[in-house]
Amino acid sequence: MADKKSEELYERAKKRLPGGVNSPVRAYQAVGRTPRFIRTAKGSHIIDVDGNDMIDYVCSWGPGILGHADSRVVEKVKAACDDGLTYGAPTEREVEMAELLEKLVPSMEVSRLVSSGTEATMSAIRVARGFTHRDKIIKFRGCYHGHSDGLLVKAGSAALTTSVPDSAGVPADFTRHTLVAEYNNPESVEALFAANPKDIAAVIVEPVAANMGVVLPKTGFLEFLREITERYGALLIFDEVITGFRLALGGAQEYFHIKPDLSTFGKIIGGGMPVGAYGGREEIMRYVSPDGPVYQAGTLSGNPIATAAGLATLRILEADPGIYNRLEQRAGTLADAVREAAGERVTVNQIGSLMSIFFTDQVVEDYASATSADTKAYADYFGFLLDHGIYVAPSQFEAMFISDAHTQEDLDRTIQVMKDYF
Repeated sequence: MADKKSEELYERAKKRLPGGVNSPVRAYQAVGRTPRFIRTAKGSHIIDVDGNDMIDYVCSWGPGILGHADSRVVEKVKAACDDGLTYGAPTEREVEMAELLEKLVPSMEVSRLVSSGTEATMSAIRVARGFTHRDKIIKFRGCYHGHSDGLLVKAGSAALTTSVPDSAGVPADFTRHTLVAEYNNPESVEALFAANPKDIAAVIVEPVAANMGVVLPKTGFLEFLREITERYGALLIFDEVITGFRLALGGAQEYFHIKPDLSTFGKIIGGGMPVGAYGGREEIMRYVSPDGPVYQAGTLSGNPIATAAGLATLRILEADPGIYNRLEQRAGTLADAVREAAGERVTVNQIGSLMSIFFTDQVVEDYASATSADTKAYADYFGFLLDHGIYVAPSQFEAMFISDAHTQEDLDRTIQVMKDYF
């Protein structure tokens, strides 16, 4: 596949953008290729500036559940643009969005719209600390909750070791209250609570980890988190930036039948546009300014274009709940085909419309087993698929997403290319 124009654009971009990109994974450094610069997208396909037409399994990292440029959503966006792009003032659509979120995700009794998933998780943690009057939080190694300072940490040599910042520019003091446990390991959580019984404000978790590849929760793990947070008077925060409206209309909390205290959502509630939300129990959310002492604000929060796209997307999902069965069947078909073709060369994790192919023969159930995967083998696999018109994540540790726009022809073509590779 030709990529001359992408190469030229990348050289230009590197002169004015760090790494030539505006988000690190786009640089393709993990797979040793030149990033493709996208010109247009429709349905299940994206086309780059060189005219390469590819079947897309990135789906803008999740929100493209209906496929690209769904005409029903685009129509609403165009109409909203005619009325103005942003006001910095309340709109009726913000109210409609909050009402719809509560209807579809009952734990979201009161919510606040923001501009990104990072902003949502950062704000939810601030509210949890304000509500509980405690400073410490627990996160899990391998779970990503955006790039706010207090969450860019990794575990030290032991679970109780003070966390070390995972990025230059983050003072150690910003992360000293962030404790790191092991995903799917209740004992690591128990130990942190035992050592800090009255200091932990919240546990934040991706109910299905999707930023070390897709890693499913073990049976009983999420239930354990619900129980231990209640036992110690801490809050349970579900980061549903990936799983929200992906696993079910009510997100992972509906799928697993667990009600968190707070939840965060990302760009899927804006139909892929820049938006996020956090919310939960009313008594907690009333701590948010101007009702309470926890300050958070944003000029573009709940902007009229993003809410128009989001309302259109969520209402389509609400009107067609069968979409989740279709997505799971398609993802299951791909997963089974890969298992059959690759045998023990890979481990395939799949739930709903989320899927990951790990180049390891281990069961992948936590950070350690996920990082046992052969990243060089994944890079080779990625390059083969890209050269044959299949666009997947340029990293072993990202998810593969299925959309309602993917056709049987798309699946057949993808399966054939994967079989050719393996």
